[in-house]
Amino acid sequence: MVASPEQEHPRKAFGWAARDASGVLSPFKFSRRGTGEKDVTFKVLYCGICHSDLHMVKNEWGISTYPLVPGHEIVGEVTEVGSQVQNSKLETKSTYGAKYSDGTITYGGYSDVMVADEHFVIRIPDNLPLDGAAPLLCAGITTYSPLRYFGLDKPGMHVGVVGLGGLGHVAVKFAKALGLEVTAISTSPNKKDEAIKHLGADSFLVSRDLDQMQAAMGTLDGIIDTVSAVHPLPPLISLLKVNGKLVMVGAPEKPLELPVFSFDHGKILAGSNIGGIKETQEMIDFAAKHNITADIEVIPIDYLNTAMERLAKGDVRYRFVIDIGNTLTSAT
Repeated sequence: MVASPEQEHPRKAFGWAARDASGVLSPFKFSRRGTGEKDVTFKVLYCGICHSDLHMVKNEWGISTYPLVPGHEIVGEVTEVGSQVQNSKLETKSTYGAKYSDGTITYGGYSDVMVADEHFVIRIPDNLPLDGAAPLLCAGITTYSPLRYFGLDKPGMHVGVVGLGGLGHVAVKFAKALGLEVTAISTSPNKKDEAIKHLGADSFLVSRDLDQMQAAMGTLDGIIDTVSAVHPLPPLISLLKVNGKLVMVGAPEKPLELPVFSFDHGKILAGSNIGGIKETQEMIDFAAKHNITADIEVIPIDYLNTAMERLAKGDVRYRFVIDIGNTLTSAT
């Protein structure tokens, strides 16, 4: 007889889950494992809503397992540590929809409690607000990592950021903190003031404006492309200098066309996805040093399905964060 999610493990847990590809989330009782020797158990206080959560609840990537509790931008307060844990002042990034070694399904951070191996736990410096820090555990590392890895982190370099959503807005902030000259690139002319006056970009390009794009050809050392919709790459490649790098961090549902002749003069197309634990800690410490947080809209748990609908339409500035600590229990 197969145990129910509520009976698989000793620790009772509560969250919100999708039951099928409709993506509708509702209250869900399940269980977590006990605190092992190297585990950290913590009360979840905030969890960001990543666009990948939307893809997963609707099984748009074809890999979802139900019931599915999303959430990987998780911060909270440690309540218990295993006997061999070396650092007890910790927060976390985690995952969901996979399997533990015992075959049980992993559940994410839209829930009241988490248990994680200390290796996967990140310490949040005291000066970073937990709600604004939560999205950095995905959006932050996803944009910080390629800037570092591909050498687009030298003061004075000129870098473009395509798209000004959840990823793009923090990409601009990290790039500026690294001392780069930043050009925000968007299809929406009305985002210019926001990009320059609020986020700190040095200049703004409307990607559909042929005159603007022509005038900027060959001016960028690199581009971080955060767009998850299908979009043309050749106009972006033309903006690169000799040996310039276009790094894709968005996740379009359909393949993009890639004319090979666009890659003249040693230009490089690369991809990047999240980052390692050591680099994530480095990113969080860098964010604390430079007072970088995500721009967020904090929501109660019972607003979750409306938030998902708004996210699908791009109606968020720039990241939803669920106030788990104050609102999850009230939903029971």
